[in-house]
Amino acid sequence: MDTLFQILRTEIGDDGTLRIVFIVLAAAAVGVLGLAFSMLIAGATDPIRRRLAAGSVHREEGIDSAEAIARILRPMAGYVIPRDEWKRSEISKQLVYAGFRSQSAGTLFHGVRALLGLAIPLAVLFGSRWMPELTAMQLMLYMAIGAVLGSMVPSYVLDKLVASRQKKLRKAFPDALDLLVVCVESGLGLSPALQRVADEMTVSHPELGAEFALVNAEIRAGVDRAEALKNLAERTGLADIRGLVALLVQTMRFGTSVADALRVYSEEFRDRRMQAAEERAAKIATKMIFPLITCMFPAFFVVTAGPGVMRLVEAFRALAQ
Repeated sequence: MDTLFQILRTEIGDDGTLRIVFIVLAAAAVGVLGLAFSMLIAGATDPIRRRLAAGSVHREEGIDSAEAIARILRPMAGYVIPRDEWKRSEISKQLVYAGFRSQSAGTLFHGVRALLGLAIPLAVLFGSRWMPELTAMQLMLYMAIGAVLGSMVPSYVLDKLVASRQKKLRKAFPDALDLLVVCVESGLGLSPALQRVADEMTVSHPELGAEFALVNAEIRAGVDRAEALKNLAERTGLADIRGLVALLVQTMRFGTSVADALRVYSEEFRDRRMQAAEERAAKIATKMIFPLITCMFPAFFVVTAGPGVMRLVEAFRALAQ
């Protein structure tokens, strides 16, 4: 540790200047990291969502703040962006599944990874001044561990965001499907029915409502209806929505009744949900075996066999006397 600081002190000057440099670097890293991550979580990386919320699909004037941050982080993100095209596409899919669809989302994600991978080792290095018992080897090890953890935290957070969003979409899909069936059977076309579902789902399930609204926005912008529906399936990553999209695309291709197809799919989907619920209920008995063995059986053994064991112990003590 002393060797490292001696080298840095030789290059910089004294301990006071060295401490100021570390404070400035740590504050800058934490500030940029917090700003980038808040923009990412708040959804500012998705200009389409903001346009839908404002009721307009016109291009916003000026430079988007998220894109400005991405421009700052782009040189740093270049060091951690995977070289493999498959890995880059997987990360892009995960970002889309989490609701971040702008082109700057990938740069922000990798920039945050690089920032954390740099900020945590710097924090460890700065904090080691108050831990003089650390050796240089231990300090290097802790800095390496901090760098690895810093690069892993964004991926972990992204996985949690994807799981949370898909859970919300999966929970909202049955209500949306039933409402879509009702709208189509009442005489509405597919596009007006999707818009009505989007309007009704905005309050109770805003994630799925925004997805249906985006489908209508793409159709109004000139995207083919089948392509807009396929984009919906790609953005959500849910098998149930993929099945609905495949059904609607085939219905439009062959000219069959949309209402009949949706009614059949709704019944099949309801049956699958019932089967899944029965399967989960059947697994409960198996899952209860471990708590029974570890918690209830020892207590039952103590209550039933405890008095007999105590009498045996007393009898052996009497014989020993």
